[in-house]
Amino acid sequence: MDRRVGVAGVVSVGGRLVRHELRLLGCLALWVARRRQGGGPGRTLFPSARGLGAVMFGFGFVCVVETIVMSLLLSRWPTVHLVVLVVDVYTVFFVVGLYAAAVVRPHVLEPGAVRIRYAGHVDLPIPLELIAGVRRELLLTHGKAEGVLNVDVAGQTSVTVELAEPVTHLTFLGRALPVRTVRVNADDPTAFVRALNDAVTRARSGSGPVPDPPG
Repeated sequence: MDRRVGVAGVVSVGGRLVRHELRLLGCLALWVARRRQGGGPGRTLFPSARGLGAVMFGFGFVCVVETIVMSLLLSRWPTVHLVVLVVDVYTVFFVVGLYAAAVVRPHVLEPGAVRIRYAGHVDLPIPLELIAGVRRELLLTHGKAEGVLNVDVAGQTSVTVELAEPVTHLTFLGRALPVRTVRVNADDPTAFVRALNDAVTRARSGSGPVPDPPG
């Protein structure tokens, strides 16, 4: 029984990894096409990847340089060279895919909920009626704490969302974690806080969804 459970767990993790890679591939296609996920009538997008570009570019540049250097060093061993080349090319794809996913999957304020998203592995819907408070709060370091989800970009968050009741966040490997405080980053934290507070107020008063922004 334990063995079957272990095999099922491995298969589940493998499936999540495959879906994540496919999601990154789809995000790359959207990024090249200059499109974003989640838009539509009654929905407002709030990007959060502004501070990520320089970090990812630097990391990607290092990976490219490493690929070239390793190709020169391993040219006498074709098999080893091929294996290392595949790993290095995949690493470059992964870095670019993560950045593309962060760009094309911004936070989404939609009727009745806000979706907190990051890259290809975070997508947490939060019902507006569960939000107890929203504030702009710049934090540069994040320690792990029970009930707190940090969705940081380059180690930074700028908005803190407090919940009246916990919501369940599924980690990358499928673990369910109850969270009551969500810290996220937004390119325009003031606009995000204002829009989210307005949406919460409207949801509590029963006056309907937030209208689309002008223009």
